[in-house]
Amino acid sequence: MFRIVMTRIQDKWKSYRHRFVPWIALNLRKNERTIRQVTERSKDRLVSDEVVLETLLRLFRALLRNDVAHQEEVLRLLPASTQTRYLSPETTEGPDIGEPKGEHRPIETMFLTVGFCIERKPSSLPFAGTGVFVTRGFVPKGATVAMYPGTIYQAYEPILFQSIWNPFVFRCIDHVLIDGNDKGISKIVYRSCSGRDRLGPFRLSDITWLTANTENPLAVGQYVNNCSNERAANVCYQEYDVPEAFPLELRQYLPNVNYRHDTQRPLRCVVLVALRDIRPGEELFSNYFTIVH
Repeated sequence: MFRIVMTRIQDKWKSYRHRFVPWIALNLRKNERTIRQVTERSKDRLVSDEVVLETLLRLFRALLRNDVAHQEEVLRLLPASTQTRYLSPETTEGPDIGEPKGEHRPIETMFLTVGFCIERKPSSLPFAGTGVFVTRGFVPKGATVAMYPGTIYQAYEPILFQSIWNPFVFRCIDHVLIDGNDKGISKIVYRSCSGRDRLGPFRLSDITWLTANTENPLAVGQYVNNCSNERAANVCYQEYDVPEAFPLELRQYLPNVNYRHDTQRPLRCVVLVALRDIRPGEELFSNYFTIVH
C-alpha cells in the first residue's frame, strides 16, 4: 500500500515539476538550454508591442465578426462606423474568413486569420501531462502563438491559498504573478473577478478558457511545457501590457483579469512568441529568461 502511494506521488511530481517555477529555477544551471538571457528588463521582447497588438486585434475582430449572431446587444451600443466593421460583407481582416457557416468555431477562424491552429493534447514528454501542439498550418518566427490566461496579482497582493500545489502560477520580471489554473479556488477567483468587472453587456475578460470550449483559441499558454536539454525551446514568454485604447468590444477575448478592481496600471498579459518557424505536429516548448548583469 505504501509503495502504491509513493508511486502515485512520484508520478504526480514528475508532471508537476515541468511547470513548477522553484524546481525550474533550481535546475537552470545544469540545464542551460532552458535559459534565455537578457541584459535588462526592457530587452526581453522578441517583437514589438505593436506587432503583438496587430495580431490580437486581427484575430479578435475576426472572432467577433464570425459570431455576430451572439453579439447583437454589444454591437447595438457601438458607433455606426464600428458596427460597419463587423457587419459589412466587404469588411476583411487579413485572409477572407467569409461569413459564419453553421456553428461558430473559433479554431477555424484562427486558422483562416493567422494561418495556424494550436490545441491541447497529451504531451510528448514522459509524465508531463497536457501539452500544446501546432495542429494545422505554419507558425513563422516572431508570430504570437499563444496567450497565458489567468488572474493577475500584483507583487503585494495575496496568493497563498491559490498557489498551494498549483503548477500554473507564472512570475513576470517585475514580480507580477498570473494564476493560470483552470480548476479549484483559482477558477472561482477568476470567475468572480471577471463578473465584477463586467460593464453592462460588455464583458471585459474571457471566461471560456476555464472550459473545454474557449472563444479565444490562443488562451492555452499555461499548458505549454518547459523545454529540456533534449527538447529545445521553440517559443518564449513575452510580457505585454494592454493599452487603454484597446477596443471595448474586443476585451471579451482577453483571458486575463486583475485580482483587484482598482489596480492602477494597464492589464498585464503574457504572450508566447515563436523563436523559430514551427511546423504542424510540433509541440510547443518554452524557456524562461534570466537577467544577466
